[in-house]
Amino acid sequence: MDLAFELRKAIETGKVVIGSNETMRLARTGEAKLIIMAKNAPKEVKDDINYYAGLSSIPVYEFEGTSVELGTLLGKPFVIALMAIVEPGESKILSLAGGK
Repeated sequence: MDLAFELRKAIETGKVVIGSNETMRLARTGEAKLIIMAKNAPKEVKDDINYYAGLSSIPVYEFEGTSVELGTLLGKPFVIALMAIVEPGESKILSLAGGK
């Protein structure tokens, strides 16, 4: 699967939330279907997101690149440490973590 293509497709056709605070909120409420986390996200953020995602049974995919690379991949002029897929749209992004 082409990660860049599927992420862009999810952004265009689905509902994607970018940012640590909003992603954390979605993890707490169980609204996210998949959480994508940059490899260099701060340890406390990783710990919190893994805890809340675990409680809500939300899969977490650790992006192998940095937050700068994730931002660039999405065509954004800023770093992205966390993002949540709420609705995948026409993408197959949920297959990253075995989601449906």
